[in-house]
Amino acid sequence: MQRHDQGTYEYLRHHKRFPHLWCAGCGIGIVMGSIVRSVQNLELNQDDVAIISGIGCTGRMPVYMDFNTMHTTHGRALAFATGLKLARPEMEIIVVMGDGDALAIGGNHFIHAARRNIDLTAVIVNNNIYGMTGGQSSPTTPLDARSATAPYGHIEPPFPITDLAMAAGAPFVARSTVYHVTELDKLMEQAVRKKGFAVLEAVSYCHTTFGRANDLKSPVAMMRLLKDKSIPLQAAARLEEGPDPDQIVRGVFRDDDRPEYTELYDKVIEKAHGTLPPRKRKVRRGWV
Repeated sequence: MQRHDQGTYEYLRHHKRFPHLWCAGCGIGIVMGSIVRSVQNLELNQDDVAIISGIGCTGRMPVYMDFNTMHTTHGRALAFATGLKLARPEMEIIVVMGDGDALAIGGNHFIHAARRNIDLTAVIVNNNIYGMTGGQSSPTTPLDARSATAPYGHIEPPFPITDLAMAAGAPFVARSTVYHVTELDKLMEQAVRKKGFAVLEAVSYCHTTFGRANDLKSPVAMMRLLKDKSIPLQAAARLEEGPDPDQIVRGVFRDDDRPEYTELYDKVIEKAHGTLPPRKRKVRRGWV
């Protein structure tokens, strides 16, 4: 059996949970395949990997992967993952979320996970809509796009996921699309390998709700849009006036290093147990 086939059978719950519930042509399965291939290529121990999700179409992903998995409440995937990482810091924890799950009800958790720099890989599948719950506008729905809650056009500016992640302090931030699978695989491996909070935005589409509401005819047409509207970061940097606002810029936006949260927390524990010299504290009679 070839290595690719071994990965398919080893890392998927193929006897239990398939066929999946995603619409035919959905890009979420491509992201799931990228996660499986990154785990396989990095030769991670299956029992040392955890996949955590919230609610929504992307939130169903852990059901199909044979790792340690948690399907948690809406917007709270990063909170659950933080608790798991503190308890089991040796584990590789991948948190999969949709744009609504990560940035609306989960927005506060997202900002503070980046600020803390806890060693998690946050994969945000951005399809610009709440797909599972009826096609409502999400934090990344483009201006003027139609949705179930904006039938005459969306008037709120979308969240720039990568800008928000960098502003909050994430040391690794990248973006690709479900059309650019080879590139997505490479960025996924980089994100999983990164020591610290790594954010990978995987731009996808929802042809069932967003596409239908905005006269985009098929998943094939929406996949072509990802090809035609995207540009590599290096090419975008060479443009005199920068990329068009509706272009999808792909690449690694940040890759630097700073102290990781669980390692700092271990030092706090050591201090609490008296294995490090106590920090000086101020009292009324001076310093001790």
